This record gives sequence, C-alpha cells and structure tokens, in this order.
Amino acid sequence: MAAYTTVVVGTDGSDSSLAAVERAAKVAADSAATLVIACAYHPAGRERVDKAQDVLGDEEAYQVVGSAPAEETLRAAAERAAKAGATAVDTVAAVGEPVDCLRKIVKERSADLLVVGNRGLNTLAGRILGSVPSEVARKSGVDVLIVHTT
Repeated sequence: MAAYTTVVVGTDGSDSSLAAVERAAKVAADSAATLVIACAYHPAGRERVDKAQDVLGDEEAYQVVGSAPAEETLRAAAERAAKAGATAVDTVAAVGEPVDCLRKIVKERSADLLVVGNRGLNTLAGRILGSVPSEVARKSGVDVLIVHTT
C-alpha cells in the first residue's frame, strides 16, 4: 500500500479531538505526508459580539468572537502535532458544520486520509442524530481513521 500524502484531521479543541490530532500527526510523520488540521466554526452574531464588547471591552472582545476561538484551537493543535512528529502542518478554519467542512477540505486538498476521534459515536444522540465520525466514514470518499479517544 502506498503511503498517504495528505492527511486531514478535524479538531474542536476538546481533549478527544486533540488525541486524534496527535494520532494523525504520527501517521503523517510516518508517511512524510502533509497534515491539514481543520476546525469548523460558526461566526458570532452581532448580539454576541456586542455582549462580548460590553463585558470585555473592545481590546479583548476580538479573542472570543468570530474566528478567533477556531484560530486559537488550530494554533494549539498545530503545536501538539509538531510535538507528535508532524513536519508539514497546515491549518484551516472553516465556516459551517463539521462534516460538511471536513468533506470540503478533503476534496480541496486532495487528501487520501481523514482522521477523527470517536466522540459521539456510541452515544444515544449520535445514534439518533448521527455523529461526526459515522457521517464522515459514510460520506468522505477517502480512507477514514476513527481514533479511539474516549
């Protein structure tokens, strides 16, 4: 089997997703592949921005609204990936639902492996509503590694 060339991993900043980032980094390092760390988010509405500015002031509000939380999540994940051995790391903050964003990034980057944690896979809500791991496994069109993180 040929080595992977581009590995995409999704993170939301949770311990579970960061464990998946570490595993993806090791796989990418073993294959000399590029690791793309993705974080899906929804932009803050005007009401949330105004409230943050009222509570925190203009100087700090930018840190908790818009894409700033996703960017911080990606920065922390990239650091963990580097510590786990990944040498070529890209990050992507994408607006939207996690499954849709991951599928889009896999396609745009011509990835050949998608890595996600198993959180939500065996929960009641995951069974009824669908979970990110099960949805990407069905819909991604590439190899999927579901890392046991919970």
